Amino acid sequence: MSDTALVVGGTRFVGRHTVEELLDHDYAVTLFNRGESDDPFADRASVDAVHGDRADRDALEDARDVAEPEIVIDTCAYHPGEVETATEVFADADAYVYVSSGSAYDAPDVPLREDETALHDCTSEQATDESPESYGPRKAEGDRVVARAAEEGVNAMAVRPMLVYGPHDYTERFAYWTDRVAAYDEVAVPFDGDSLLHRVYVEDVASALRIVAERGEAGEAYNVADRNTFSLSRSLELAADALDTEVEIVQTGPSDLDSAGVDATDFPLYSPEPALAATEKLAVLGWESTDPAEAVARTARAHREHGRDGVENGPDREAEEAVIEAVREE
Repeated sequence: MSDTALVVGGTRFVGRHTVEELLDHDYAVTLFNRGESDDPFADRASVDAVHGDRADRDALEDARDVAEPEIVIDTCAYHPGEVETATEVFADADAYVYVSSGSAYDAPDVPLREDETALHDCTSEQATDESPESYGPRKAEGDRVVARAAEEGVNAMAVRPMLVYGPHDYTERFAYWTDRVAAYDEVAVPFDGDSLLHRVYVEDVASALRIVAERGEAGEAYNVADRNTFSLSRSLELAADALDTEVEIVQTGPSDLDSAGVDATDFPLYSPEPALAATEKLAVLGWESTDPAEAVARTARAHREHGRDGVENGPDREAEEAVIEAVREE
């Protein structure tokens, strides 16, 4: 008899890969979501679906009663009240894993450490807000809800991914760069291209969620990020290798960007300061990350195959060419 898992969400990106990970490890999976996105598992015998609004406690209870899950992985709890309800509804599960975020941290520590780096505070107004500015505080408060639930005997844990990339990424932040590499011989990067914004391959997030559910400790939070991080320029080099093309990476200065009316922060995946997370705590559980070259190759090829270009996520090509021209005129 298969182990049973309930995935709250499960059809778009992190959830989609998590379902595949669970299926690969012989789980029978039930999805719980509103049914508004295409279900890639509609024809999979080992996947059932229950539709409902996760903000509706009765709907969550119905999903629990149908699935009778041993583990619950919650990929789309965006408000701490949702986490609180879920830890109550799934209190008897063998494990409840909340997908938090590296954005929960509120300190410039390098690296960010689960048990040392401060988290954002969260006001009552932020707890119910929908704005991007409150995202980190809401995720941090969800972590605190998990910790309190564990004190009450719930086997609840949190996983904090850094910026996630990989196939089926609907945000298309990484796709902006794979499109540039595929389409042009010259690609501008902000400054020297050495920006270090720690990322994590989506399949590694999925494996982390399963491993934490199976082996994690109640009340604990676990960072998940590439064990071998790499710069923005290295990302472009790896994408070019994967797509069998060549690209010249054009480094830029402040005056080059200013002349084209472009700010460094307009470029996706740019961080003015290193944003790195420690991953030893997760690795101790037996988790490993995918080799960067392989992860970027899979991502780049998938983005090209599915027509993801991320063009709305950064400067348009006309602005980029103006930056490159400014560099050439120096």
